[in-house]
Amino acid sequence: MDISHASVLPEEVLHYLAVDDTEHLLLDATVGEGGHSYAFLERFPNLRVIGLDADSRILGRARERLARFGDRVELLHTWFDAHFERELSAERDRERPTRILFDLGVSSFHFKASGGGFSFREDEPLDMRLNHDESEDAADLVNSLPQDELAALIYRYGEERYSRRIAGAIVRRRSESPLRSSSELADLVYHAVPAPYRRGRIHPATRTFQALRIAVNQELERIERALAGAIDLLVPGGVIGVIAFHSLEDRIVKRMFREKSRACTCPPEMPICKCGGVPVLELITRKPVFASETEREQNPASRTARLRVARKC
Repeated sequence: MDISHASVLPEEVLHYLAVDDTEHLLLDATVGEGGHSYAFLERFPNLRVIGLDADSRILGRARERLARFGDRVELLHTWFDAHFERELSAERDRERPTRILFDLGVSSFHFKASGGGFSFREDEPLDMRLNHDESEDAADLVNSLPQDELAALIYRYGEERYSRRIAGAIVRRRSESPLRSSSELADLVYHAVPAPYRRGRIHPATRTFQALRIAVNQELERIERALAGAIDLLVPGGVIGVIAFHSLEDRIVKRMFREKSRACTCPPEMPICKCGGVPVLELITRKPVFASETEREQNPASRTARLRVARKC
């Protein structure tokens, strides 16, 4: 089968989440096309994998790719936050994972082959839903949100400095006819920003598309819920690794790992600790791990990837 996506930081992930020769369970919370899971299953013969993904199409590709490993693989069609919530609330005795991996980047499949309007370089319906069971898509947002809310969304999730100009241009355009395609939106954003901004290192629509995708899929809210659930579900001594691709994701991971690694949770103004707290996590990587120069040259998608790893106390 043709693989659209090359998993980032493969050797680094295998190193930090390595297991011994006894039986282990890896929960790949964002299995995608199965790249990381394939590497783990091939490297560690006594490891089993549960893989999650919200997109049934890409899950089918993972199922085909991982078929050779037989019953060592179980793939589930679900959002990762919903899975952890369900597992933690279920009154049943089920094996808990010793390793959990999140790769928070959107797969190249979605940009290249999904037809979902994720890429500003394609002329596709303006959708951006990872799970098509969800009702609201990107076209709904750009064609219905009030201008101030649209500007706030683009600024908050895209960190776009020209969010107000872009939102104003969208509202003027949709008053004539609704925006329906990714190429329409990309062209509108391109002409809405100042000319020097169009000559930057990234396409001027990059941040707007990122913001809409995050909003449509509630990505940041799901990450926060899922990380908390994953840490609770992980066995003591187990290891969790998270790959983030932009600062919004990485801040959530960094903050949660740091908070969970602190023993004292008393307010800073309290001179003596009275909480008696103990740390939940031990930080394995105190700073993020980045891709090597070789990987960045071979796989441009890895250039912004950063891995953080922690062990449950």
